[in-house]
Amino acid sequence: MVTYKYSGISPDGQKVSGVVEAFNEMDAVNRIKQSCKVVLKVSEVKEEKPGLLNMEIGGEKLNNKAFTVMCSQFAIILKAGIPISRTVHLIAEKTTDKPLKRMLKKVAEDVESGRSLAAAFEERGSKLLPQIFIETIRAGEESGTLERSFETMYKHYDKQTKMRGKVKSALAYPAFVLVIAIIVVIVLMVKVVPTFTSIFDSYGAELPGITKALIAISDFFRNYILIILAVVAVAIIALKIYGNTENGRLKLAQIALKMPVFGNINSLNAASQFANAMTTLLGSGLPMTKSINITSKVIDNYHISKEVGKLSGKIEEGKTLGASVREAGCLPDILVDMVGVGEETGELEETLGTVAGYYDAELETAVAKAIAKLEPGILVGLALIAGFIVIAVYVAMFEMYNAM
Repeated sequence: MVTYKYSGISPDGQKVSGVVEAFNEMDAVNRIKQSCKVVLKVSEVKEEKPGLLNMEIGGEKLNNKAFTVMCSQFAIILKAGIPISRTVHLIAEKTTDKPLKRMLKKVAEDVESGRSLAAAFEERGSKLLPQIFIETIRAGEESGTLERSFETMYKHYDKQTKMRGKVKSALAYPAFVLVIAIIVVIVLMVKVVPTFTSIFDSYGAELPGITKALIAISDFFRNYILIILAVVAVAIIALKIYGNTENGRLKLAQIALKMPVFGNINSLNAASQFANAMTTLLGSGLPMTKSINITSKVIDNYHISKEVGKLSGKIEEGKTLGASVREAGCLPDILVDMVGVGEETGELEETLGTVAGYYDAELETAVAKAIAKLEPGILVGLALIAGFIVIAVYVAMFEMYNAM
């Protein structure tokens, strides 16, 4: 709820002022009129922004693990028959994640005031919570199966959290090796090679071509390292700015789908997200068009997201989901075929659930294969660079010995 301060005329003609909590300004006026004959002024009390010392680094960001646990807690407690307002209070007290805790406390106040849980979540957590969560909870409230909706959300996000955890764990070692390799190469080129260069120069021997090439590369790095870093930083910022534009975001998404190895991973990820989201939303009782609109916002790849968003218009024209997906041409053929089969048999939700499991497994395998190729690639690259430096130094040393 929102806090409003007001001034008005009491029934006995006195000017009074105070504060009131309401859902919106109209609701505030109605509440004020219960004690004031005339309302003179109503204004919202703005929440004070936290000071610099109290500000959380990184801002409001959803902790996926804490959010998944929250969904599980809601499902368990509601199954025990505890009223929804008490349930929200209990979970708010137990939650350690600060953004979720703050949001849940406000949601609890709204629910106690008679507001629906979905409406409270939407107002208090629209910037924090996924839209698929809010819409699923709304569908659960309308159908009287709220605990089932939370259980569905728990399973959905638990699967996503575990998948992200596996990918992060698999990427940790290659990322560490790559960072170390870059640091080692920079140190060699900027500090170690110049030391050998001064030694070679003191002997005045004719250096072989490979050593001259190494020295030239080292001089380039040593003289232009700051410029190189500045160019890289500017390129990253420019790419980020371009990616925030509509055209740039679309182009980068299309390029991502055409990249070797990673293009396949992007496509599989989109198929997994589409199947999982549609299974969850249709299972919650949402209509097809609304399910598609929400699913389009769940998909990471912007090009596929835009194409999926257009499907609702085709369905409103009378086309089937299978035919619409086939026309869009943005999702894998197996998914398209299975959607058509699911519609024909009247078991679309179950079919999408099966397809979701298939693409989850395919995505995990594709990521594992990509990482398996990445690790030796990094090591071979590092070995070639180190080998080039060692050979260049040793060949020069042999030339010096011959000249002595």
